[in-house]
Amino acid sequence: MRRILITLCILSFIATAFRPALPVSVKPVSVAEPVKLSWETLRDVTFKKKWYAAESIYMLYPTFGPGIQKLNGKVVELTGYVLPVDLEENTYVLSAFPFSACFFCGGAGPESVAALKFKKNSKKFKTDERRTFRGILKLNADNIYEMNYILADTEVVE
Repeated sequence: MRRILITLCILSFIATAFRPALPVSVKPVSVAEPVKLSWETLRDVTFKKKWYAAESIYMLYPTFGPGIQKLNGKVVELTGYVLPVDLEENTYVLSAFPFSACFFCGGAGPESVAALKFKKNSKKFKTDERRTFRGILKLNADNIYEMNYILADTEVVE
């Protein structure tokens, strides 16, 4: 009985080892190229004042146009000026304009800035450093404590 089992094992091994290989079909993995986003494209938004009782203040409520809505959740690349918000927390904003003319200084609208939410802690950036970042575009109309545009899982494009 033992001899039969050994013979069957050997025959099974030989049949497997010398069997002609089946052709392997390899499908290329489709990785979408990031969309090169411009600040002009981000202007596809209108704002109306809305009262937020929790803060006792009027805020600008965005209504995103169809062009920018199509990009929500897509991987994009955006170039702008880096504005440090909190270096210890690695919090930065990307702006269409340098600090002296940015949204926070009253020189532009909320459509001219995007929050950068890094995939991992990144290097430190200097104010007005002009860089390109890649991330997932998130449109924010509801959370008044965040920017209207957010780049999630952000990475620096070298």
